[in-house]
Amino acid sequence: MLVNTILAKVIGTQNERDLKKLRPIVAEVNAREASVQALTDAQLSDRTAEFKTRLANGETLDDLLPDAFAVVREAGRRVLNMRHFDVQLIGGIVLHRGRIAEMKTGEGKTLVATLPAYLNALAGKGVHVVTVNDYLARRDSEWMGKLYRFLGLSVGVIQHELNDQERQIAYGADITYGTNNEFGFDYLRDNMKFELAHYVQRGHHFAIVDEVDSILIDEARTPLIISGPAEESTDLYYEVDRIIPSLKPGKTVQGDVKAEDREELEKTGDYIIDEKHKTVSLTETGMAKAEQLLAHRLAPESGGLYDPVNMPLLHHIHQALRAHTLYRLDVDYMIKDGGVVIVDVFTGRLMPGRRWSDGLHQAVEAKERVKIERENQTLATVTFQNYFRKYEKLAGMTGTADTEAEEFAKIYKLDVMVIPTNRELKRIEEPDTVYRTEKEKYDAIVDDIIEKQQQGRPVLAGTVSIQKSERLSKLLKLRGIKHVVLNAKYHAQEAEIVAQAGRKGTVTIATNMAGRGTDILLGGNPEFMARQQTLADEIAEKIPKSEAKFVDDEEFVYFFHLDNYYRVPRAEYERIYHAYKQQTDAEHDDVVGMGGLHIIATERHEARRIDNQLRGRAGRQGDPGSSRFYLSLEDDLMRIFGSDRIAGLMQRLGMEEGVPIEHGMVTKAIERAQKQVEAQNFAVRKHLLEYDDVMNKQRESVYRLRRQLLEGKIQYDAEDGDEEGEVVETREYLTGLAESLLDGAVDRYAGPEVDVEEHDYGALRTAVAEIYGLDPVELESIPLDTMNTDEMVDALWAPIIAKYEAKEKLVPVEILRKVERDIMLQLVDAQWKDHLYSLDHLKEGIGLRGYGQRDPLVEYKKESYALFQAMKDRIDEEMVRYLWRLTPMLSEDGQAAAPVRRPAPRPAQITMSGPSSAAAPSAFGAFGGGTTTAGAPRPARVGGDDAIKQVKREEPKVGRNDPCPCGSGKKYKKCHGA
Repeated sequence: MLVNTILAKVIGTQNERDLKKLRPIVAEVNAREASVQALTDAQLSDRTAEFKTRLANGETLDDLLPDAFAVVREAGRRVLNMRHFDVQLIGGIVLHRGRIAEMKTGEGKTLVATLPAYLNALAGKGVHVVTVNDYLARRDSEWMGKLYRFLGLSVGVIQHELNDQERQIAYGADITYGTNNEFGFDYLRDNMKFELAHYVQRGHHFAIVDEVDSILIDEARTPLIISGPAEESTDLYYEVDRIIPSLKPGKTVQGDVKAEDREELEKTGDYIIDEKHKTVSLTETGMAKAEQLLAHRLAPESGGLYDPVNMPLLHHIHQALRAHTLYRLDVDYMIKDGGVVIVDVFTGRLMPGRRWSDGLHQAVEAKERVKIERENQTLATVTFQNYFRKYEKLAGMTGTADTEAEEFAKIYKLDVMVIPTNRELKRIEEPDTVYRTEKEKYDAIVDDIIEKQQQGRPVLAGTVSIQKSERLSKLLKLRGIKHVVLNAKYHAQEAEIVAQAGRKGTVTIATNMAGRGTDILLGGNPEFMARQQTLADEIAEKIPKSEAKFVDDEEFVYFFHLDNYYRVPRAEYERIYHAYKQQTDAEHDDVVGMGGLHIIATERHEARRIDNQLRGRAGRQGDPGSSRFYLSLEDDLMRIFGSDRIAGLMQRLGMEEGVPIEHGMVTKAIERAQKQVEAQNFAVRKHLLEYDDVMNKQRESVYRLRRQLLEGKIQYDAEDGDEEGEVVETREYLTGLAESLLDGAVDRYAGPEVDVEEHDYGALRTAVAEIYGLDPVELESIPLDTMNTDEMVDALWAPIIAKYEAKEKLVPVEILRKVERDIMLQLVDAQWKDHLYSLDHLKEGIGLRGYGQRDPLVEYKKESYALFQAMKDRIDEEMVRYLWRLTPMLSEDGQAAAPVRRPAPRPAQITMSGPSSAAAPSAFGAFGGGTTTAGAPRPARVGGDDAIKQVKREEPKVGRNDPCPCGSGKKYKKCHGA
């Protein structure tokens, strides 16, 4: 550690050395500035076509970078009146190279993204810019879209309410803006469709993720899930919830307990809460009491709750206990419009549409006595980790990523580079102040707020939850201090409240991450003040969303306020704006003279990153500012993770009531506790990813098969020594499956491994007749007992293939191929859905394998692989069974009637575990096993008068038992005919 510190002082840190290597590229861009400024608008726009030509002629994007960046910088100056600073050019280079750029608040990350987005869009494969919400996606696409369109590129934006046709247009643009949820759900929905033409995404080339730490770390613990309602009744949730108050709470612990202390712990109550690991477990007495209270729900003659048949009931009890003991109203969730809405623990923002899985959300709904939504069954799922790792190149930007650099490197293979600020940082970071109790701490916070307000300085107080915000607000009201509260309850006003937090003498209370992405301007934000005035004077006209804009025109100024869109005549707006601008400019100078914005944190967050984000609100773009963290020994972080070491340290330093301690040793001990929590949270996300990686390989295999079925070209797995497997058309794939099933049936009943005395020809005939829909009498005439294995296969194959060829003569080829494809897709979807259901149940109980000294992850990999192989076998067999038994309907003239789709049954509700979207798979109505669509019904399939195309073979057909023409010496069916 000491050696690293000395080396960093002598030769610079790795980050400083990397930045030094980028300076010459910035110099090249600057050297081109004068010549680019001399171009006309038309000439500047024409450079895009020139760059595309150079790219087509063999130059790389890195070769084009200095010229392209110079063009974007000049376009920004002309169109947006914003010229990229040198540090923004560095940020652009870092993003282009597929890294994370850490840039402080107010350094213009939105503008930085235009550089790599433009450069990479030249390749014509599409660039995705990912934001945290729909509002920012639309705002940035229109704001920065002026620059892109000026340079001849198209821009799209994915919004929650768009239909598939609109999404296709948006994804077809050179640069597409959207939220992480929309991109992820579109990927899942695409892989549930029945027509390639209905796919909306066109690949995953390059993504720039804004607020990358929020999206790839904070939200990564919750996978995206598209689900449909399961069959289960909701009554059991209410019933189990009613018994929880009858159970006596035991001792609350922080972390693992020694085996010898466990017995004493069991005596303290009916259940034990572990705050550190966020778990709750029944004791022996609790188990007995629960069995007594729910005796009527136990399976007859079962051995209690731990009997495997009663495991679902035990699962309900555990979830109800978690809902009552670990999940708190106004901290982890809120009640809104008669439903439970999750509060993001990191941002304090509401997450409508998201639901906890595994029955936990229903348990919380039962606890709060609100209507329980039925538990859902997963139809498609992906984690953000695995979705974003699909991109050929991934980059991100945020104000705080360095503390999570290890996770970015290990999970996403992304390096973090800290970009210097454009102006020197003047913020004063005062040492942590630690009190003995929460009451003493809050008294000190209120005193500090009053002192700063009397000086005229603006104060922003950051809290970790809604509950803590409201506690501080009550204390300020008692002292008569005027203030504004911002948390998830007032989510819609977030940006407006935060924008004014820099006004003289203003006190704002906010959850740590609320208002993220909004600049706090010292002296106030005249733009937001002018908007409020136009609303008060009723000058602003409310307009429908379809007419809304984020870029002003010559006649009107447009803005968004509390879920509504408005426009104001430009002349009226500018009159009001200029009046406020004079006021805020004068106020700005006063606030700067007083020392700028003062940040107060009411406690340390679990992650240092969140603390740094709160600090970063002050000292924006060279402004003065200060920050101080107030802590107490009763804070959750100190109590659960700080251990007795910090408390002992306090006693040695002499702790008295009301007297704080400021000491470097205490701050370091707290940072160690935070690192411990960060490591634990990383372990949770890594654990989730390890399990999802197993499913991800299976998901990609299934989605690849679906795509190949849609394209009509199926690729077999590569044989040993081959780079790629053989590609065949749908019919050949289908007959290959049919042959494999026949080979398997012959080997099972009369193969070389079976003793001759045990050959069961009757069972073989029955199995073949059942799978292929043949008449058993027809097979009786084949003398199987006189044949060897290969002869049996050939003899049985003749009637099997004859049946299918007869069907092909009756139905036009195009129609038959389409029917085959739809049935095969539907069977794949039905089996994949059942497989996901099996995996959900496998995951529930796999942790118990640890008690048997077996690694649950290894066990999960083995068992899920076995389940996956069984699923693939079922898909193969079902495809053959359905398609061989499929009988064309003949019209009166004896011709095959055009298949008309039956009306689809009423669609089941499809739920997204994110912003809900109405899109899902289509169903092939005539056959069972599929999932009905939640989108518009697909039109009925209509047949045409297409002539049946007869395909003539140029070379002689190779028999299945003939030597393979490749010269391998194997039979054709075991070689290239496999």
